[in-house]
Amino acid sequence: MGATVTWPTPAGSATGYLAVPDSGHGPGVVVIQEWWGLVPHITDVCDRLAAEGFVALAPDLYDGRVTTEPDEAGKLMMTMNLETAVTSIGAAFDHLLSLEAVTSTSAGVMGFCMGGGLAMLAACRRPDVVTACVPFYGVIPWPDAEPDWSDMTATVAGHVAENDGMFSPDMVEQLRQRLEAAGVQATFTNHPGTDHAFFNDTRPEVYNAEAAAAAWASTLEFLGDTVR
Repeated sequence: MGATVTWPTPAGSATGYLAVPDSGHGPGVVVIQEWWGLVPHITDVCDRLAAEGFVALAPDLYDGRVTTEPDEAGKLMMTMNLETAVTSIGAAFDHLLSLEAVTSTSAGVMGFCMGGGLAMLAACRRPDVVTACVPFYGVIPWPDAEPDWSDMTATVAGHVAENDGMFSPDMVEQLRQRLEAAGVQATFTNHPGTDHAFFNDTRPEVYNAEAAAAAWASTLEFLGDTVR
């Protein structure tokens, strides 16, 4: 269903994975990877979005590098140039909305773990195009990277895990309060009994099928209502 594509960025070019519905058209959504890289789980999310009628684009922020080792993933994340990554995501929005297949004039963005944090940063950077932001257990692990949330005009509908050691319910509530203070409409659904990465069905040690299904259904409804 999907294919590797390339698009221009201020630094040269970027590559990623594009999935288009069988109908050939639909609203646009950018999907942002976890710290593992552009792995099959992320391309599968794009394919699933396409099956539901969305045009989904996932930029490859590690330039082809992937891993299954947490230590290596942490190194890849921390050595990634954050400014370059956010700029590349911004260029991904522009490329997505330039496609004839995309029927919306705005875009949604969703991401997982590191990608959830990047989704929120990108929504702040591109309020001109992003109307919907869906961070799954969206951690912003870079010191001093939190943006001015008042720049965001998108609505946020996040999904978090009750037993998340990286992004605890208290941290989620603190973020929600900062967003509310900045005038951002944001909700975070806390899924009981779940661990970090509960949506990732390639990780059976943390995957929770019931919570994942509920989060997916909610996300599809939200994107359908907010990406036009």
